[in-house]
Amino acid sequence: MADSRNGNARAPGGGVPPKTGNAYTIDVKKFISRARALYEHWKKHSADLWGSADALAIATPPASDDLRYLKSSALNIWLLGYEFPDTIMVFTPKQIHFLCSRNKASLLEVVEQAAHDELKVDVVMHVKPKGDDGKGLMDAIFRAIRDLSRGDGNDSQVVGHIAREVPEGKLLETWTERLKNANFQFVDITGGLSDLFAVKDDTEVMSVKKAAYLAYSVMNNVVVPNLEGIIDEEKDVTHSSLMDLTEKAILEPTKASVRLKAENVDICYPPIFQSGGKFDLKPSAASNDELLTYDPASIIICAVGARYNSYCSNVARTYLIDATSLQIKAYEVLLKAHEAAINALRSGRNINTVYQAALSVVEKNAPELIDKLTKSAGTGIGLEFRESGLNINAKNDKVLRPKMAFNVSLGFQNLECESESRSKIKKFSLLLADTVLVTEQNPESLTAKCSKSVKDVAYSFKDDEEEERPRKKPRVSGSENYITKTALRSDDHVVSKEELRKQHQAELARQKNEETARRLAGDRSGAGDSRSAAKTSADVVAYKNVNDMPQPRSLEIQTDTKNEAVLLPIYGSLVPFHVATIRTVSGNQDTNRNCYIRIIFNVPGTPFNPHDSNSLKNQGAIYLKEVSFRTKDSRHSSEIVQHIKALRRQVMARESERAERATLVTQEKLQLAGNKFKPLRLSELWIRPPFSGRKKIPGTLEAHANGFRYSTTRPDERVDVLFANIKHAFFQPAEKEMITLLHFHLHNHIMVGTKKTKDVQFYVEVMDVVQSLGGGRRSAYDPDEIDEEQRERDRKNKINMDFNHFANRVNDMWQLPQFASLDLEFDQPLRELGFHGVPHKTSAFIIPTSSCLVELIEYPFLVVSLSEIEIVNLERVGFGQKNFDMAIIFKDFKKDVLRVDSVPTSSLEGIKEWLDTTDIKYYESKLNLNWRQILKTITDDPQSFIDDGGWEFLNLDRSDSESGGSEESDKGYEPSDVEVESESEDEASESESLVESEDEEEEDSEQESEEEKGKTWDELEREASNADREHGAESDSEEERKRRKMKAFGKSRPGTSGGGGSSSMKNMPPSKRNKHS
Repeated sequence: MADSRNGNARAPGGGVPPKTGNAYTIDVKKFISRARALYEHWKKHSADLWGSADALAIATPPASDDLRYLKSSALNIWLLGYEFPDTIMVFTPKQIHFLCSRNKASLLEVVEQAAHDELKVDVVMHVKPKGDDGKGLMDAIFRAIRDLSRGDGNDSQVVGHIAREVPEGKLLETWTERLKNANFQFVDITGGLSDLFAVKDDTEVMSVKKAAYLAYSVMNNVVVPNLEGIIDEEKDVTHSSLMDLTEKAILEPTKASVRLKAENVDICYPPIFQSGGKFDLKPSAASNDELLTYDPASIIICAVGARYNSYCSNVARTYLIDATSLQIKAYEVLLKAHEAAINALRSGRNINTVYQAALSVVEKNAPELIDKLTKSAGTGIGLEFRESGLNINAKNDKVLRPKMAFNVSLGFQNLECESESRSKIKKFSLLLADTVLVTEQNPESLTAKCSKSVKDVAYSFKDDEEEERPRKKPRVSGSENYITKTALRSDDHVVSKEELRKQHQAELARQKNEETARRLAGDRSGAGDSRSAAKTSADVVAYKNVNDMPQPRSLEIQTDTKNEAVLLPIYGSLVPFHVATIRTVSGNQDTNRNCYIRIIFNVPGTPFNPHDSNSLKNQGAIYLKEVSFRTKDSRHSSEIVQHIKALRRQVMARESERAERATLVTQEKLQLAGNKFKPLRLSELWIRPPFSGRKKIPGTLEAHANGFRYSTTRPDERVDVLFANIKHAFFQPAEKEMITLLHFHLHNHIMVGTKKTKDVQFYVEVMDVVQSLGGGRRSAYDPDEIDEEQRERDRKNKINMDFNHFANRVNDMWQLPQFASLDLEFDQPLRELGFHGVPHKTSAFIIPTSSCLVELIEYPFLVVSLSEIEIVNLERVGFGQKNFDMAIIFKDFKKDVLRVDSVPTSSLEGIKEWLDTTDIKYYESKLNLNWRQILKTITDDPQSFIDDGGWEFLNLDRSDSESGGSEESDKGYEPSDVEVESESEDEASESESLVESEDEEEEDSEQESEEEKGKTWDELEREASNADREHGAESDSEEERKRRKMKAFGKSRPGTSGGGGSSSMKNMPPSKRNKHS
């Protein structure tokens, strides 16, 4: 999770001094106002909150990617706007001392003059050179403290510090040691800082409100819809995967339909999802890897914490599935108690009255639940998720003041449902939490728009006739999927494995068509790529001011390359349109030499051009869809069309380049293990793709705190692979291959030398490739040969064990709480399910894993995530075929279809079984389909695709059954030279022939009628054979006839395959077919 931290409150800790226009600038006015508030608070509450301190010493530790809340960091952000790691601040009545690096000092210089003029306080910079221990600078600060006069006869000065913060890093450890030996008295100033931060100013209040807005939007727009979809479709989803999905939505607010800048937001804690009887109501709780439980009487607790500009907010909700009467009653009591606590947050009251208000509700309505009530009703919230000194409990008598913010969190822990025997349902807990602002009058609940009423959180799925909704059996991964019975026997019938598979595939087809229809209709984003080449309407601005428009030369179409605009004459005026709003432009000329220019615009709300956040605000707006212009000037018409196209290509190319560069996500810095722990290591590894250069050398792979580092002895050959960037990790031991490997498939591209790649592989050759030069055959019983083979086996086993040990140790590391959201584990290919095929240019052995389909030996590699697959079409499947092809269609229709060609037919049943058990819908066709054209047709007119049954146009069984009739009359028939896929009795009855030659049309109708009535198919077949013999066809070999048959079959593409029109020879009598062949 540390990878996802948005460092919005951290100044750069090193590097060159900032130049003019640096992204980090301190708000001087805010610094002066808050420094004044600090000095006034210190002076007013010196004795009771600040321990009568003469000086305040705050040391901020070095930067860390761990999610933590420190008073020193909070003071940095509150006072300066950023966290200044590895920095020491000392406040005296007349001076502020900063001990820091040169880079930070250059940022802080801007406050020196203002502090002197406004506060009469001198800012003193103590710049620590690189490599210096800073002891001399510390002594200078100590001398300044000693020069302070106490005025009470006591010569020993009192220094306030944050007692609970342990010094980290060499600088702070040195500072703490020398400070203790400086003969000062020490007091803890945590209480003073907490009280200082408790009351927010207007800027802070707005930040808390925006954080709360993000939190409840994620809950409403991401968490609840996903939970409802999972329960409705009975999916198997883990708590940790839900946590990961929700965290991504917080870090990318647009996923929750929130227009906040991603660089300003962060999580307060990893989102919490709990169910199945295991509940922890503390904010430190973690989402485990167990499946979400939604059986009847299940409880699901969801908690989301979001930060904006480092200010925290929190919302938590409990969802009840087919709840029992006890659960409903307990929730109603908790809801009343929670509302009572919120209403009690009024200015002038003591904090303990808030908890008492909640407790009174429970005592009145459910006294038996008092001992289950949490001992606290929440805490203060702001720069810290839990502001010390503001706990809402029965003992805290601090007074509430306006503009204080609280996380009001109340719950019942470990309730028991006596009527339930299932262990996962018997014990349950309930939790509610909201972010609340104390005002002059009534408290303001900032997350109230996330409903917590019983009607909105209690879901009922029971039918009238059934007591319980059966839970779908969880799907397991690995080879266990393939342990199936040949038949399931009941009292009166036997269901074969093939029939079960067909039934399951039919259900998958229904689900897949519904899912695809929703995605194409824009109801949900699905797993496809929702990026649009056009800018959002909020970004598209041709001219900011009407005065910026060029002076019209004449009332005709003009292009403005500088402003990327097209000016169109409409009702006597030139109206500007940004070129990004134009979808297509075309020109043509009619017979009267009139030239037409047709411009089609992007219209929000149409398929594959969804509404953006700006268009949703103006839902009543009318959009221009298309406009056409006529002119006699063909030259000007052609120039305008070319100019618009060129300008549009230029803008689109720039946006595409920007999008491509955006994929090269800036990675966080690798945290080296250092002295913390010894890094896991594998030596003598090779890397693919390799570094450039003729001579290649092996390197070492090390597992550090947050990622891997591969390096060779050359300083420029180094690759860092961060845990957060790993999408899939594979360990494949050598069995029939020559290498043992670790493979990482990444979320975002990285550079390996000069190559941009999403796949990085580290491997070792388990045996040397040796060619015997002797030419003679060695005996199978040659002792030297036997010893050599044994040494190779031992070497292979040792390498496999070393890799396996490394993978297991890394797996253990990935189980730590800070990596739980990444959901990483080394996956091992299931070799017994593998099959041969040609995914690129050469034949390879392709192997499924629990979550992917991979080929990791031949380059380029193949890694396909099963979750990204829409359907699979098995092509060229038919009797007599030795091979078939597999087409993998992705949910993102913009991606090219992946073809795996020349798969042996012997692997067909195993592949169908594997696809079925992994819930992937597959179809079969007898021809290869033009998928690029098919997907283009779907994306051009998705509504027709949906109305026509979705993917069922690929279902040959369905098409055959819809053609109607019985096939009994033709069961034993095979045409002599054309292979027809399906021919029903109805088709045979129409044997007058759908297509006839000119000669046949000239025949006497009477003879034709007589022939039709008097001759059977067998007689017609014999006549056809005789005609063949008369023309010398009897000399044709069986192979030549088969070749002709396959050639004719290739031309007669059946309509049900989706690859083209049906043959014109279908349903012809055999004799007439021979004439046309």
